[in-house]
Amino acid sequence: MSTLHEPRPMSDEEKKVIFASSLGTVFEWYDFYLYGSLAAIIAKQFFSGLDAGSAFIFALLAFAAGFIVRPFGALVFGRLGDMIGRKYTFLVTILIMGLSTFIVGILPNYASIGVAAPVILIILRLLQGLALGGEYGGAATYVAEHAPHGRRGAYTAWIQTTATLGLFLSLMVILGTRTAIGEEAFADWGWRVPFIVSIALLGISVYIRLQMNESPAFAKMKAEGKTSKAPLAESFGQWKNLKIVILALIGLTAGQAVVWYSGQFYALFFLTQALKVDGATANLLVAASLVIGTPFFIVFGSLSDKIGRKPIIMLGCLLAVLTYFPVFEALTKAANPALYQAQQNSKVVVVADPAECSFQFNPTGTKKFTSSCDVAKQRLAAGSVSYSNEVAPAGTSAVVKVGDTAINVFPSADEIAAAREAAAKKVEDLKAASPVDEKALKDAETRAKTLADDAKAKDAVFSGALSAALKAAGYPAKADPAQVDTVKITIILTYLVILVTMVYGPIAAMLVEMFPTRIRYTSMSLPYHIGNGWFGGLLPTTAFAIVAQTGNMYNGLWYPIIIAGMTFVVGMLFVRETKDVDIYADD
Repeated sequence: MSTLHEPRPMSDEEKKVIFASSLGTVFEWYDFYLYGSLAAIIAKQFFSGLDAGSAFIFALLAFAAGFIVRPFGALVFGRLGDMIGRKYTFLVTILIMGLSTFIVGILPNYASIGVAAPVILIILRLLQGLALGGEYGGAATYVAEHAPHGRRGAYTAWIQTTATLGLFLSLMVILGTRTAIGEEAFADWGWRVPFIVSIALLGISVYIRLQMNESPAFAKMKAEGKTSKAPLAESFGQWKNLKIVILALIGLTAGQAVVWYSGQFYALFFLTQALKVDGATANLLVAASLVIGTPFFIVFGSLSDKIGRKPIIMLGCLLAVLTYFPVFEALTKAANPALYQAQQNSKVVVVADPAECSFQFNPTGTKKFTSSCDVAKQRLAAGSVSYSNEVAPAGTSAVVKVGDTAINVFPSADEIAAAREAAAKKVEDLKAASPVDEKALKDAETRAKTLADDAKAKDAVFSGALSAALKAAGYPAKADPAQVDTVKITIILTYLVILVTMVYGPIAAMLVEMFPTRIRYTSMSLPYHIGNGWFGGLLPTTAFAIVAQTGNMYNGLWYPIIIAGMTFVVGMLFVRETKDVDIYADD
């Protein structure tokens, strides 16, 4: 039996290459998370052709696009990693990631080049996702194959910190730039600075990775001629391995992913979008919670070497299921107490014909929601006002009730919209005619303008009445900085980060231990990136769509709660403990 698996301290050389691997991964996550942290500004820069609500959802989907393609990156780079080695795959992924991020920083916005801007942006996000799909499995495998037996949880936990440290670094660079140049300049051009300076991080990362050695387990296997010739077929074409891949996804990574993204990204989005805390303050509070919580990755990774990986991950999922609703309600009380009090004292109800109410998930911006029900819900969602729904008689216009005040939504919005479209088409048809009937064209243009002015006037009346009613009921336009309880918020966010460390700290060691060396990179990468790329990465968009549909700003939490609950049940019943597995045994 090889001596590689015998208990021993980590050598200086092994520490050096593991540090290099982890540091390079920090930079890669920094690149990836810049976009998520600046989603609201990017929505205005690249999706300004849409209304504010659709632009933000589109920006979140562009963020999610990077996650959607991660499993495909896992297949491409996992195969390369199992065939030619871990080290060289690292170099390719970091180059793709770094260059894509730099180009985002110099990419002209929608106002400059039109629809080409969001198209190129999404392509760059896809490239980032592909690169990241090949990154994590290689880093986790590389570190685990260097770690001494009985210490894999402790050493791979350093890789687990890299995502959080990358997020922290991105928040700090953003905050520093914002503070240095001011909010107005940052929103205009300063947001590009964190993307552009990443080119320096790319240079450092490439230099570091050129110094790395191949993992001893892979080097030994390659020397013996035992590398896989078809890692994809071995990983997913044979049921004995495929069933473990499926269990790893449903019983581990799906729940881990939604707990992770709830604790870091959704918490940040909730603070800024639902609770209206200013971006700089929200970023600072999240950064503080990351500083406090990040050491627990190492704590739980090391603890998993002693008591097992499974109990810690399952407990983290269970706590998320049981505590998310009260925790996020406590976050509302601490961050925007005026909003919380208004919600308790002055209930808002949308009384509407259900046939008028659409599911307002429109990422392409091609459909306009103009019914009275949709207009009412758009205004309430934009103001972070939770509301309940009440059925009105068929064919009637919607009414918004704020406490005892009832506000009629302007009727015939659909008719006005249809008339405006018809008038605009008439203008275009007349312009295209030969010869042009100047009098008819002028009449058509006048009618189109009259309809537009009429719609704006009606909308202004409704918006003004609604704003006055919400203000009178105590609903704030934004969180009052004097009432933001930063200590309580930091404690709550730290708790959410600690749940993240419970599910994420031991996961790399457990995934590595579930699969044989010859197909380890490929096999572990796919369930990890489907879990984190799809279940986790789509969390913000899915949660916000649920909130917009139901009217309750807490209902988005049902998504992570249901997924984490599924993982807890499947994991407890079917996933076996792995901490004592010999990962160096012949396959």
